[in-house]
Amino acid sequence: QVQLVESGGGLVQAGGSLRLSCAASGRTFSSYFMGWFRQGPGKEREFAAAISWNDINAYYADSVKGRFTISRDNAKSTVYLQMNSLKPEDTAVYYCAASNHATLLRSEYVYWGQGTQVTVSS
Repeated sequence: QVQLVESGGGLVQAGGSLRLSCAASGRTFSSYFMGWFRQGPGKEREFAAAISWNDINAYYADSVKGRFTISRDNAKSTVYLQMNSLKPEDTAVYYCAASNHATLLRSEYVYWGQGTQVTVSS
C-alpha cells in the first residue's frame, strides 16, 4: 500500500522554475518505479518523467527533456521533479504515480497522488 502526496506547484512566469515534491508513505517505497504525469486543460493525462528504483535510469517525454529533471531520495521516501525554463504549455495538474515495474504507460501505474497545479504565465 502506497500513499502519494504532491506539493510545490504554483504560479510562475515563463522561463522560471519550480520543484515539485512527492512524499510517499506505506510499503517499500524504494522498490517502486516512480513517474510524473501531467494533464493540461482539455488534454489527456500524459507521461512527463519516470525514474527507476536505483536512480540509474531516468526517462523523459520529448516535451520536457532538457528542462525537467526527476530524482528520488529513498531515505526520505520522496521523488522530485525539478522544472526549469518553464513554458505556458507546461501548465497542467502534475501527478505523482508509482508502478510495480518499469513502465512509461499511464495504465500500468497503480498508485496516484491527488495532483498539484502548475500554472505558467505567458
